Amino acid sequence: MKLFARIAAAALVAGAMAEPAAAQERLALGATNAQSSHYAYFAALAKVINEAYPDKYQASVVETGATVDNLRRMERGQLDMGLITTSALYHANEGIKTFDGEAIDSPLLWAYALAPQNVIVRQDAGVTSIEELAGQRFGPGQRGSSTEATSQEVLALFGVEPDWVRGSNGELAAAIKDNRAIGFIKSAVGTDFDALTTDIATFTPVQVLPVPDDKVAMIQETLPELSIVDMPGGEMENTGPYRTWGFMIGVSARPGLDDETAYDIVKAVMEDDVEQVTAFPSIDGVNLAEQTLAYATSPLHPGAIRWFEENGYEVPDRLRPAE
Repeated sequence: MKLFARIAAAALVAGAMAEPAAAQERLALGATNAQSSHYAYFAALAKVINEAYPDKYQASVVETGATVDNLRRMERGQLDMGLITTSALYHANEGIKTFDGEAIDSPLLWAYALAPQNVIVRQDAGVTSIEELAGQRFGPGQRGSSTEATSQEVLALFGVEPDWVRGSNGELAAAIKDNRAIGFIKSAVGTDFDALTTDIATFTPVQVLPVPDDKVAMIQETLPELSIVDMPGGEMENTGPYRTWGFMIGVSARPGLDDETAYDIVKAVMEDDVEQVTAFPSIDGVNLAEQTLAYATSPLHPGAIRWFEENGYEVPDRLRPAE
């Protein structure tokens, strides 16, 4: 009995001295519709984070309604990070427009892509200008997305009121193919159609409607958070060079995300040169840090600022959190 007692006591001591396996912190990454190329980018982000910190984090992607939906889910603590547009993030931080009276303190981590907004219609609709969209069945973009919110704001600025058709990107694409809607507004990838728009255009010839100079001036004066983008046009767009509006797409954090986690994520992303480019080829050759510091319009997360400064980047005062 004494021998058994000694063995049992030794086992208890050994068990007490053994350190339990570190628990992984689960991170939910809010993306967008799974058909979008940006969803693929977020899948790559999850892989980058998990491979950089296999014992520390377990990141997974959540399909969502994109920017506005992500910001509201982050505010509720349902997501840790999410896809955002710089324009909508600015509105959320300031508590204006779509977020009037409900400011969301979601700090920016980085920006990765410019998103020109293409006004796309079926060629057989006979619509050749933005003004002619008035009264037409037309989609403003995926329900709950920044594209939807911005499209409505821009067309209202122009005094154009279509018969709005609501739905997911997939639902809007089906409506265009079936001729239940004449078109929609959809983010491009760099200067090219995204995969969904390319799929539509492959079977249903489309036309991109340019933004004329007088309306460009209206955007610049009234909506300074938006960028004016020069696009090359082409055969699929059925147009020569044209201009449209756009914004940056990036990743922001939920309110209260700790500095260490933000730093770790930004470090992993900035040091990756394979997964992100493979998933989202338009960022090949892009310096994400320089792009973020050049185009961001909202404060960066302190953890992100730490990584930028440690790596020799100068963070402008406009991107620092208010004291």
